[in-house]
Amino acid sequence: GKAKTVFRKAPKSENVYLKLLVKLYRFLARRTEAKFNKVVLKRLFMSRANRPPVSIAKLAKEMKGKEGKTCVVVGTITNDVRLLDDSTLKFTVCCLRCVDSARARIVAAGGEVITFDQLALRAPTGSNCVLLRGVLKSREVYKHFGKAPGVPNSSAKPYVRGGNGKNRKIESARGRRKTCGYKV
Repeated sequence: GKAKTVFRKAPKSENVYLKLLVKLYRFLARRTEAKFNKVVLKRLFMSRANRPPVSIAKLAKEMKGKEGKTCVVVGTITNDVRLLDDSTLKFTVCCLRCVDSARARIVAAGGEVITFDQLALRAPTGSNCVLLRGVLKSREVYKHFGKAPGVPNSSAKPYVRGGNGKNRKIESARGRRKTCGYKV
């Protein structure tokens, strides 16, 4: 049959602000030699599942020793209560969306949160920018993928009645625990 193009050429979202960003980065990708703009444009097209969130703890870790650079995330930035030292958040971060608590902590530490249109004015070629993304496989569904649960050498999580720790007895006692008979 005919070879289909299976990658997106435009976002499926009807969000007008996202469409304006796409228009801007389409122009930048075409008119500048920078690969950065092409990558950002491609990520703007992605579905939400392919734009995993990044926590401020990961940002702090990745931006260590990169003072003066802008951190760029095509996605959401979330708060992390486990990060205790807020002084590590003193940098400029550009993202599609930022959780209020994360934004407050970054601003309080002396950093700033900017949007992609502001980034295009500051760094049209992506110079001095660190492009980051979240871990794709951290979504809960990935725990259920792989060999069927129960077959040998499988570590897939079963879909069970009353999951999420609500039901202790269902599919979690005999045969599932060393202390109850045996474990497979």
